[in-house]
Amino acid sequence: MAFDVAVIGLGAMGSAALLNLARAGVRAVGLEQFTPGHDKGSSHGETRIIRLGYFEHPSYVPLLRRTYQLWRELEAQAERPLLHITGIAEIGPPDGEVVAGTLAASREHGLPHEVLDAKQVMRRFPAFRIPEHYKGVVQPDGGFLDVEPSIAAMLKLAEAAGAKVQTNERVRAIKPSSQGVVVETDHGTIEAGAAVIAAGPWIKSLVPELPVRVTRQVQAWFQAENAAPFAPGRFPVFLLESRHGVHYGFPPYSGSGLKVAKHHASDAAVDPDRADRTVSTADEAAIRDALADHIPAANGRMLAAKTCLYSVTPDHDFIIDTLPGHNNVTVASPCSGHGFKFAPVIGEIVAALATTGATKHDISRFRLARFAKAAG
Repeated sequence: MAFDVAVIGLGAMGSAALLNLARAGVRAVGLEQFTPGHDKGSSHGETRIIRLGYFEHPSYVPLLRRTYQLWRELEAQAERPLLHITGIAEIGPPDGEVVAGTLAASREHGLPHEVLDAKQVMRRFPAFRIPEHYKGVVQPDGGFLDVEPSIAAMLKLAEAAGAKVQTNERVRAIKPSSQGVVVETDHGTIEAGAAVIAAGPWIKSLVPELPVRVTRQVQAWFQAENAAPFAPGRFPVFLLESRHGVHYGFPPYSGSGLKVAKHHASDAAVDPDRADRTVSTADEAAIRDALADHIPAANGRMLAAKTCLYSVTPDHDFIIDTLPGHNNVTVASPCSGHGFKFAPVIGEIVAALATTGATKHDISRFRLARFAKAAG
């Protein structure tokens, strides 16, 4: 059977793309080399942050507004909560990238937010210990998303809308054909009119010319030494920039403890098929350094830890575009460690690109041509 579109990779972006394609009446097939929700790539680990005032760049905010709307629609369709609003505190030196960037985005787009001094931050959120010159930007709309249930919901709805899902099938190559593309897998070949490549850390095995590096990161869960500061309503989702780097974390959830990680803890490139999945004492220390200084009540026993792979572009912005010379092949992501929250709107964008070649959303920041300009 030939398909209109083949989606390669069923993590967050691929699952969202498949759902949007199926709902548009497109004959679509989704291919995943593992089981969806697996822990070998980027779309796992229980939770991901969602926030409106985006320190990375103000241009992300319109996409964030749309993605919030789409997450709520997905919840209603899946008949289960996926997006949890806790508020978010973004803390650090006033001239640091987190506080300054969040304020720039919030002010440009008129987003609700408060600016607190260090004493006010610690009074409102007693778990934190921060230097007196630090500031906190508190956004009421911040929160977190359920990761694995979100992917499961998107795929279930995609199948209900007519998409075909094939798992434990690795794509080896995508080649042009007279009808569009031939997708070669370790199980055979699939013909389609177009392809969407959302392979996350494995994207370079299919599109080696992309300027992408894969890095290994670690997320960990800790038992609080003192539970009181983490009671519901007393501890938000947070981003904390300090001398230890940028750390992020979540309030206790589902009985699994406090999840904390260091953003871009490692910059060393890894092979996604050979990345070390064990968590070392050095990995743990990179997280504990910030806990000991700034959230001491969370610096208890490590309950669990998992590796996560970032697919990183040179400018840390996304790649969402059709491939030069191959207008029927669309690349979705890589997201440089901050993309999960955008999955529904990226799915909407990618489905439009794959079927019409255009999107109503502004994705000029994510086009491949920027790399050629930078090189020139």
